[in-house]
Amino acid sequence: MGNFILIINIILALLLIVVILLQKSEGGALGLGVSQDSFVSSRSAGSFLTKTTAILATLFIITSVLLTVMSKDQFSTTSILEKIEEKKENSSEPEIPKSD
Repeated sequence: MGNFILIINIILALLLIVVILLQKSEGGALGLGVSQDSFVSSRSAGSFLTKTTAILATLFIITSVLLTVMSKDQFSTTSILEKIEEKKENSSEPEIPKSD
């Protein structure tokens, strides 16, 4: 199940990159390359690519969160500091450093 979601996540990431690169630039980069024609056409907020980007981004985030939730069992929930404190509490004698 995890591998399937990982493959879907990678495919969504690639599709998201392609869809973002296909979109027309609206920023203008400090006023360079902006004309009145592009200003009028950039007002269409409901274009197909914009909606596709939003859907792909939402699906990508959902699959990323699912992968994180599924992988939480593989990692330890105890801290390294807690392990060191338990080790010190169990030994009543002071530790002698080992020499090589």
